[in-house]
Amino acid sequence: MIRTGLENLIDTPPPWLENKRLGLLCNPASVDSRFMHAKDLLHQQFGKRFKALFSPQHGLYAEKQDNMIESDDFYDPILKVPVFSLYGRTRRPTSDMMDQIDVLIIDLQDVGTRVYTFLTTVSYCLEEAAKTGKTILILDRPNPVNGIQIEGNCLQPEFASFVGRYPIPMRHGLTIGEYACWINERYDIGCDLAVIPMQGWQRNMHYRKTGLNWVAPSPNLPTPESAMVYPGQVIWEGTNISEGRGTTQPFELFGAPFVNIDKILSFMGGKLLKGCVLRPAVFEPTANKWKNIPCHGFQLHVTDPDRFAPYEISLKLLAAMIFHHNEQFAWKLPPYEYESEILPIDLIIGNGQIRKEIEAGKDIDDIMTQHRQQIMSFMEDTRPYRLYR
Repeated sequence: MIRTGLENLIDTPPPWLENKRLGLLCNPASVDSRFMHAKDLLHQQFGKRFKALFSPQHGLYAEKQDNMIESDDFYDPILKVPVFSLYGRTRRPTSDMMDQIDVLIIDLQDVGTRVYTFLTTVSYCLEEAAKTGKTILILDRPNPVNGIQIEGNCLQPEFASFVGRYPIPMRHGLTIGEYACWINERYDIGCDLAVIPMQGWQRNMHYRKTGLNWVAPSPNLPTPESAMVYPGQVIWEGTNISEGRGTTQPFELFGAPFVNIDKILSFMGGKLLKGCVLRPAVFEPTANKWKNIPCHGFQLHVTDPDRFAPYEISLKLLAAMIFHHNEQFAWKLPPYEYESEILPIDLIIGNGQIRKEIEAGKDIDDIMTQHRQQIMSFMEDTRPYRLYR
């Protein structure tokens, strides 16, 4: 049985929390095995010392559907504490916010992908805590796409943004606690940081193997399967290809009105790919790209998670779309996550050259091979910060 950092905190609170004023950064996925929410558990445990709530992108209730849809601050009428949005008028906790607490507890379910903005929000919290002399306490949770498989090129510094600040691969293999420990020391943030680890989690576990209940950490990752394909399928956000937003299966479904299914399958070598199947599909988004227009494309079904390489597969699908639909295919233009000049696809990939290589028809396997040393260096650099065998 796996126990999350939240459950370990409630069972055995660290003595140093005594008499500290507490805040909590959370969202709907911040629950224990009984679906009790962290804010209620902390309020029961610490009473009047529980002073504030903070929310990441998509809001405290994960009610905001899309990118750059901001949340406002408000007051929780039941707990009688302020709720500060870190995806609204500011994306960093301000000194006024931090003045109300001594310790900021972070309980967020990350999804193991560089562009998922919770990692950036955590990094901002570490920096502001260091400036204001506060403590960060992270309650660790599983990496839902496992902690072994690492995939993709590392982010180049000139493409740092809210969808990636540090030179990590697209699929990084770390828990949110491990990531925080790594950047805090490796990049000299200097935050007073503590992590309450999980019990029972093993690095080779995909989320379905953990026995934990899945609560969507954001509106368009409704299942562990959507999180499994996300490290690759997120690249469609930088294009005019629908990534399935506005459907019941976001990131698993993808396509556009102009897609020729047979041509894409031919380019990919058929429906059966490494660890997955491309099932031809037609879908009609109710929101976002191609709203109310039938899109031809696929549902990506993962058949063997241990063999499945989402980033590699999705880059090959991207190459197929460009090759066969060059006249209809288009890159999405800025703005994207508060960046108004760089192409969204370059921010997502974290590299401006890869897009140009794909456009020029370079083999995706060759592109990935040239970044393999980056992954090896990243693995060595992060090894001392891994909390689990």
